[in-house]
Amino acid sequence: MARKQRDVLSVEWVKLELIRAAYATRGGFFARMDPRAVLGWYLILAVAPWFTHNLTVLAIFFAMGAAAVILARVGPLLLALFVFGLITETVYIILAAYLFGGNLETVLALVEYTLKLGAISLASMAAFVSLDPEKLSDALLALKAPPLLAFAVSYGYRMLPILVEEFNTVFDNYRLRSAPPAKSGPLGIRTLVHWTKMVVLSFYPLFLNTAQSVRTTVEALETRGFTYATVDPRGREIRLAYLRITTRDLAVLAGTLALTALAFYAGHLWPLHRGDLQL
Repeated sequence: MARKQRDVLSVEWVKLELIRAAYATRGGFFARMDPRAVLGWYLILAVAPWFTHNLTVLAIFFAMGAAAVILARVGPLLLALFVFGLITETVYIILAAYLFGGNLETVLALVEYTLKLGAISLASMAAFVSLDPEKLSDALLALKAPPLLAFAVSYGYRMLPILVEEFNTVFDNYRLRSAPPAKSGPLGIRTLVHWTKMVVLSFYPLFLNTAQSVRTTVEALETRGFTYATVDPRGREIRLAYLRITTRDLAVLAGTLALTALAFYAGHLWPLHRGDLQL
């Protein structure tokens, strides 16, 4: 009984963490900024790592991304997934270099690519955890993005908790209607296979229920004149009236550009490439 309660609590915790991440309920430094400035900050850190192969510069970008994650108050679920992916990637790098006859240069080539993706992933977590669906949609609309794209982003975020709740309901129904295996087998393999089958079976009714929800929502929005409100200049002006670029936003963008320039300058002073560390 206690084990079942822990399982339920763990599922509820995951659901709550997903909702907190989608709706930016943790606050943080970037959540108080204008969403357009947050997207501009993210664009800088997402593009800059691709212009260098210098490990010194990439390490600085990775450190900047880690600092941004702390300031953005990213939840433990996303951090745990990132750390798990980073550890598995490190193991993969070592095994790939060992099994395919590589040397230290091969390892460093893969480390370079991992640092780039890691820095961009950290910046992505910090930026999008700080933007709720409304702010992200309004920022895209203010930047002259197609209205349907802004709506799709907002709608996708709002559908996330509904999808999680719907999946949990369907999965629980399958658990009630299907008997677990009499024996779990070695390392619980039979139980794992049983749960995997239920997860796969849960997706088909989930898609059907989601399609019905999408149709109902679209018809309700069209009835209320959503499409016209996003195209008409008066509606856009009313919707985006609260957006303001403040001194803090400009300072963050200027500081990020300055740190990026300093990172490239540090890489020029202390160049470190994978060819410099051969065995």
